[in-house]
Amino acid sequence: MASLFDVTAGLLVGPTGGGTVTQATNKSTGVTLNTESGQITMNNAQLDAGTEVSFTVTNSKISATDVVVACHGSAGTAGSYLVNANAIAAGSFAVTVSNVSAGNLSEAIVINFVALKGASS
Repeated sequence: MASLFDVTAGLLVGPTGGGTVTQATNKSTGVTLNTESGQITMNNAQLDAGTEVSFTVTNSKISATDVVVACHGSAGTAGSYLVNANAIAAGSFAVTVSNVSAGNLSEAIVINFVALKGASS
């Protein structure tokens, strides 16, 4: 994998392995996606105003020292969700999605994520 900060002819080079997965059943259902980056389409179950939900992403590319960045990429109401990656461990991480709007939302939002390889020494 090229360095995330390798700049060639004005282009930023990042992880070369990406993929997609769609969440089944409800918004707390875990998913499996074994790539360095990707998109997770969430289930369209209702997320009440002012509440949050977490789910596990099983991913063999993740190490406990990695930094995983996640964001609301597309679909759904822009500005109504806060998304973060947390509980990073060897082989998995969690994603927490908060509905920060004043209304209940039933949208299948798409979450983008990327894993930045880290080290402890």
